[in-house]
Amino acid sequence: MSVLSWILVASLFGGFLSVALAGLVALNARANWVSMLVSYAIGALLGAVFLEILPHAFEHSGDVKAVATTVLFGILLFFVLEKLVLWRHCHGDDCEAHAVPAHDHGNDHGRSGLMIMIGDTFHNFVDGILIAAAFMTDFKLGAVTALAIIAHEIPQEVGDFLILLHSGYTKRQALVFNLLSSLATVLGGVIAYFALKSVQGWIPIILGFAAASMIYVAVADLIPGLHKRPELRATVQQVSLIALGIASIWFTEILLGEYA
Repeated sequence: MSVLSWILVASLFGGFLSVALAGLVALNARANWVSMLVSYAIGALLGAVFLEILPHAFEHSGDVKAVATTVLFGILLFFVLEKLVLWRHCHGDDCEAHAVPAHDHGNDHGRSGLMIMIGDTFHNFVDGILIAAAFMTDFKLGAVTALAIIAHEIPQEVGDFLILLHSGYTKRQALVFNLLSSLATVLGGVIAYFALKSVQGWIPIILGFAAASMIYVAVADLIPGLHKRPELRATVQQVSLIALGIASIWFTEILLGEYA
């Protein structure tokens, strides 16, 4: 097989496999588990941002200030995008997004789901670039990189599924949107194969926007919902699951580092 063929196979198979395995875990969760497991999703998002995405962006850029500026701009951009989503659904003060807490149905009417899909698509695009760069360097390196990306994506994709369910999407919609988002891996791989030198310069910017979207979703959309349950038992449960989400990313990074 040619290098391009291996890139296509690894990108397509890697994206779909990680989504399928994550879906198997997340979509079999009972409905009343979703709000509880959102805490795990918060930890997985923040862990992915601060333990993998931002360090990778700093490494590729070499300019911490430029990456930090991209993240800052990205957070402001996602704030504006969320406002646009609200405006789309609201024609007055009596819309669902302005509902009082007594009428809260446990989801955010699709806002955090939209944000996370945008960020996940950016991240998958960069994964495709990394797979292509590895295969163009050495076949074994490409294979190891593809396996590493699959292993890394699973805990994050579980979080994405849970966020979509929490955001009001059906299980079928969550699966379809995650599968479509995974196609960005193939797109990134193909573009990188034909224009690797040019695309590599985009990696810090793309990673910066991916990090911004995940930070925004975790801090602005998901964490405030946890404060609706201030009792001690719920708080301990939430903190424990957030820590578990972070730990899953951390242990994945350690295992991949040892394997490499």
